[in-house]
Formats: sequence, structure tokens, C-alpha cells
Amino acid sequence: MNCQNCHLEAGTKPFGNNFGSVASLYPKFRARSGGLESIEKRINDCIQRSLNGKAIDSLSREMRALVAYIEWVGHEVPKGKKAAGSGLLDISFLDRAADTVKGKILYRQKCMVCHQKNGQGMPTSRGGSYSFPPVAGDQSFNTGAGLYRISNFAKYIRANMPQGATYDQPLLTEEEAWDIAAYVVTMPRPRKDFKGDWPKLALKPFDHPFGPYADSLSETQHKYGPWKISK
Repeated sequence: MNCQNCHLEAGTKPFGNNFGSVASLYPKFRARSGGLESIEKRINDCIQRSLNGKAIDSLSREMRALVAYIEWVGHEVPKGKKAAGSGLLDISFLDRAADTVKGKILYRQKCMVCHQKNGQGMPTSRGGSYSFPPVAGDQSFNTGAGLYRISNFAKYIRANMPQGATYDQPLLTEEEAWDIAAYVVTMPRPRKDFKGDWPKLALKPFDHPFGPYADSLSETQHKYGPWKISK
């Protein structure tokens, strides 16, 4: 995989993991690490989690190039301000748990043509990258990635999938996005334990799939909902 598989249109698509606010908002406190993070730290988090790779030297040519590009994308955004179209577009919570059985049916109807039945994606003819990225398997994001939380994944799917969807002209209902996200995260993928994540339990997201938690609800309810109760 590469950065553009998640940060669509080279990180410029509205609500497609847009880079527009990175330069204006970093360095910033992030509850996941419990500390102040630089752009370099955030990039390495993506590499280790979403790309299931290894961190790179913050002074390397590759890192400096990535930082320079991201800063260029957001260079017109005033410091401390959030760019339009950055982040993920909110969707409504379900009144029920997200349904992996419905999600599997929807995945085969609407997603499989690009991401394949087993979620392994579609490599380019030359290899080394993907025309359509894997959403499962060893080459996909691991269990420490932000998209492994289905609230993030459902928002991303709703605004961007299938091909041709945009935040203002979606091709899926919100309910469909939740169920597809729930199914996809059940598919096999690398499991990585980032033991330092969420040092303050009270700040851990409602849908984080791994305990411990500040409440007594199960991992299953935290992962799939219903969140109108658990949140």
C-alpha cells in the first residue's frame, strides 16, 4: 500500500483523509499517545499502523519529502485553523449494533469488484503497488490503525466509497457504511499491540476494540455498538 490508498487524491479530496489541516494544527496533543506529537510522529504512526510498516528516520530524505508535501498542501490554512474538508464527515449512530452479516452481503455487492472477495485488493500490472488497495490480509492496515475503529472506517466509507462517491453525493446509506465497516474489520489482518496507546482510559474512544476501559462494557459492544448506550 501507499499513502494515497487512504489519503485520496494525494490527500486533497474533501473528507478523504485530507491533509489540509496537518500543517496548521501540528504539533498537537493526541490522546492516543498521551503527548504532544509532531508531523513526523504522525507520519510514522501512519506507516507503522495503516501501512503495517516500520518507522523511518525523521531526518531521512523520504520523511523530509513527506513533510514538505503535507505542509505545501495546507500552506494557505492559518495556524490553528481547520481546513474545510479535513477530518472525517460525521454520520449518525445506529440504534443497533453494526451487523457483520449484512456487511458481508453488502461488501460482495458493492466492494468486492475492486477489493476482491478476500479483501486482498488488486495489484497494478507492474506490481509494487495497488490499483485498489487490500482491506484485509498481510498487506493491509493492522489492528492499531485508526480505520480499525469502525466509526472512523464507516465515516470514510460513506464519503468515499464505492468509486465515484463524494461526501455530498454518497453512494451508500449511513447504515450500509456501518455494516460494511463492521464486516471488513472482521477479516484477517496483522495484529499489532501498541501498548502505550490511550494511557488515560477516560480518553479512550467509545469504539476502541481493545480493553481495558473506564466502564464495564464488553469489547464486543465497544467494537460494534450500539453506541447510543455505550457512549
